[in-house]
Amino acid sequence: MELFDGLISRRSIRKYTGKKRLKKDLMDILKAGMYAPSARNKQPWHFLVIDKMELLEQIQEVHPYASMLTEAGQAIVVCGDQHLQNGPGYWVVDCSAATQNILLAAHAKGLGAVWLGVHPREERGRAVESLLQLPEHIKVLSIIALGYPAEKKDLPERFNEERIHFNTWG
Repeated sequence: MELFDGLISRRSIRKYTGKKRLKKDLMDILKAGMYAPSARNKQPWHFLVIDKMELLEQIQEVHPYASMLTEAGQAIVVCGDQHLQNGPGYWVVDCSAATQNILLAAHAKGLGAVWLGVHPREERGRAVESLLQLPEHIKVLSIIALGYPAEKKDLPERFNEERIHFNTWG
């Protein structure tokens, strides 16, 4: 898949076949996350791979939009380390870039994925952090459902020249 085509054709997938993936694909996807840009190259991310059905079910209980996790059979929780970030709040930006890389890498591997937002919903963050027994300085940005897609989505037209400005707004 060409990079540009992958950027344009990636869709959020919420229906999965339940088929298990190869570990090599997972490691490649996580590697892509670790190659995301980060402020001053601090790389303040940690990734928790969740594949225990019981834990996926518990995440569904605390996240209102996570119903697809058990069908996907696997999730990647993208966390930011406040001790490693460039300064207050930078973990959010850096881990967002890592999340996007993971989504694109999954698409390139023929897998489906969807970004489930946790940050900035404090109640979601606290619930997931407690469930996963995270240290105080580790915060959850996102949960990514990952699996073989059981749906194909159309490619909508999103290019809008009215949102492009050169040099000044006017």
